[in-house]
Amino acid sequence: MRTKIVAGNWKMNKNVSESKSLTLDIIANLNAQSQTRVIVSPPATNLATVADTAQGSKVEVAAQNMHQATSGAYTGEISADMIKSTGVEIVILGHSERREYFHENDALLAEKVNAALAAKLEIIFCFGEKLEERKAGKHFEVVKSQLSNALFHLNADAWKSIILAYEPVWAIGTGETASPEQAQEMHAFIRQTLTEKYGTAVAESVSILYGGSVKPENAVEIFSKPDVDGGLIGGASLKAADFIAIVNAA
Repeated sequence: MRTKIVAGNWKMNKNVSESKSLTLDIIANLNAQSQTRVIVSPPATNLATVADTAQGSKVEVAAQNMHQATSGAYTGEISADMIKSTGVEIVILGHSERREYFHENDALLAEKVNAALAAKLEIIFCFGEKLEERKAGKHFEVVKSQLSNALFHLNADAWKSIILAYEPVWAIGTGETASPEQAQEMHAFIRQTLTEKYGTAVAESVSILYGGSVKPENAVEIFSKPDVDGGLIGGASLKAADFIAIVNAA
């Protein structure tokens, strides 16, 4: 049975003390009986503090990004080893904002994936189509291409360390709305694409998260879909009560 996962991406929000406070609030309100994996992703400056705060709890911590090189003259970047030295074992790669604002393409992301796996980091890999691609009917083509170019060079065993996160970029901050049925349709397509490449065993073992503006009000309906295994949560993860409600929905 696939693991249910709810991951909160805090993006460029919360300083060190605010991150610690939010982490403590989440820990204090988690259902101790829940089988859902709970992950939070603070800014890089706060990774060590949040990791220390979460130690011994059900909350896991992920970095928001990493460089593909092990070290070097890359001002402002962080390596896999730096992430691991904070006590963090998970990294988000390929987020739509990294692709859009920092021009990360599939070839670069394949390098980052390789570097993360070599360092034994678990990966939350993000992908998804833009509004114009959805309107042009190219959404399946775009998603398959993103997966193939960045991940399909890996062997089947590597997928034990990969969580997928589908982000319909067209449904985030555009006024457009993705329905739970559209989420399920794409998640089923993603799982079928994995089946064609790696077989049923791998495809059925990979958790596929939905990253399209999940909120407490819509989480239960979205998470009830058979191929949706949880969510990558943005804005709603910045308030402990909202985030906990989404975790409970899973």
